[in-house]
Amino acid sequence: MTSQGLGLLVIQIGAIVAVMYFLFIRPQAKARKQAEAMLAGIQKGNEVMTAGGIVGKVRDVKDSLITIESGTAQIVVERSRIVRVGNQSAQLGPNG
Repeated sequence: MTSQGLGLLVIQIGAIVAVMYFLFIRPQAKARKQAEAMLAGIQKGNEVMTAGGIVGKVRDVKDSLITIESGTAQIVVERSRIVRVGNQSAQLGPNG
């Protein structure tokens, strides 16, 4: 392989890596930050939906545990199992 061919190969590999970064890695990191901010902002009185589809209002927030009132039941779930707060949803994609 000549030095010109090697240089072209390095440029092509660099272009592929750049495309992969902008199409996959960067958007996923942005979505993760939005989801973390949404979960950190959960407050008493917010309407939430869990990963299991339970919809209710937040009654208590303690560290990583959230107490939700849904109908007449009160349910304690982990903060990470909340997928929607109000109309704001956590879209992390198919790999979670």
